[in-house]
Amino acid sequence: MPARFAIIGYGAITEEIVRVLDERRLLADLAGILVRPARLDEARRRAAGRFPVFGGVDELLHAGPGLVAECAGHGAMREYASAILQARVPLLCSSVGVLADAAFAAELMQTAGCDGLLVPSGAIAGIDGLLAARTAGLAQAQYTSVKPPAAWIGTPGERLVDSGRRAVLFEGTAREAALAYPKNVNVGVTVALAGLGMDRTRVSLVSDPAASGPLGIIEAAGDFGTFRFEILAYASPSNPKTSLLTAHSIVAAAYTGVSFPAAQGLRGGSAP
Repeated sequence: MPARFAIIGYGAITEEIVRVLDERRLLADLAGILVRPARLDEARRRAAGRFPVFGGVDELLHAGPGLVAECAGHGAMREYASAILQARVPLLCSSVGVLADAAFAAELMQTAGCDGLLVPSGAIAGIDGLLAARTAGLAQAQYTSVKPPAAWIGTPGERLVDSGRRAVLFEGTAREAALAYPKNVNVGVTVALAGLGMDRTRVSLVSDPAASGPLGIIEAAGDFGTFRFEILAYASPSNPKTSLLTAHSIVAAAYTGVSFPAAQGLRGGSAP
């Protein structure tokens, strides 16, 4: 794996990555962080000289990272992904929901080096099983996201939320879910890219007052048999919309290679 990596964005995910690297005395491995020019001064103040902070993607690439991790949202992917892939630098995408946009995904697939677009496991378990099942006769894949009612406030499903009862807010394909709930279905898209693709993977979004936190469930079936994974992934203390586990999946990807290419899933999840 690369000796040094860079990060796009300086929000809750990056804060946790920096904390982990600092704790392990690995900050020298951080080639730099890219932020938009308007946030440059604040980001440099927070960095306090521990690592470089850049205001442009060319500067970041000039620092020579062996991997770039996107931790800044859909807008950052649209703004920087092509330049990074064209530079033949692997790009680890945490905001995978943006790939539900077929036109944008096709643009990246046509970009030189598009096989370098990688997906971390993020806030879910069982991705390794899906990747294996994809070539073992995977026929059905379902992702269900269950959260307390308050977690759905401000989303398109808010009008369906009932604080006193369980309610299904959405049922459909992973692509439909990501387009309707762009800030809530990154995990569903990760499941889709690891398995059957975005148009054959089913997603359900559920509001449940009995839920103690964000519960993710993967169910799969096929020639290999069946499996079901559940994970209660607590939110980051600094950002309730981000799982704490997401940051650690980026660290695992950077140091151990725990990630997978998005290309196969974007082609529909067929066997390689």
